[in-house]
Amino acid sequence: MDDWQSLRAECAGCQRCELGRTRTNLVFGVGNENADIMFIGEGPGEQEDLRGEPFVGPAGQLLDVMLEIIGLDRTTVYIANIVKCRPPRNRDPLPDEQAACVGWLYRQINLVDPKLIVFLGRIAATAFIRADFRITREHGQWFDVLGRKAMALYHPSALLRDPSKRPETFVDLKHIQQELSKLS
Repeated sequence: MDDWQSLRAECAGCQRCELGRTRTNLVFGVGNENADIMFIGEGPGEQEDLRGEPFVGPAGQLLDVMLEIIGLDRTTVYIANIVKCRPPRNRDPLPDEQAACVGWLYRQINLVDPKLIVFLGRIAATAFIRADFRITREHGQWFDVLGRKAMALYHPSALLRDPSKRPETFVDLKHIQQELSKLS
């Protein structure tokens, strides 16, 4: 049976792939460990690697705004990534890196036991929803993942690069807010 302290310690010692040898800090996860909703991204960037916390750079600042739009913040959600160590030059995590690391995330999901999961971006969506998931066509739709309702949104960094996708994301966020309201 996992507990947060032992899971974090075990993950901190991980050397299952090359990323574990090149990281500055483990980027384990942050937030409410009993949250009704969990946000999952692909992997840490430079700022996250330096601070050891997910989504703290510009994309994290936008994620904070997105959460605020629907009445949430980092104390009411749990945020994690598929890989816990930064891929070089912020490239997408390779399939073998995801495979080496995803077990930690499954264990985090089991501990949080969220009712809703939101995947941030294509990489996270293809890892959990379906390998051929198309974020441009299927964002904002509900799926069953691990017995929970799950949705994928554009990754905040994609929204920084292409602000024209923000209105669609606002609609998706409102669907999440509606679903959360059913839980209370």
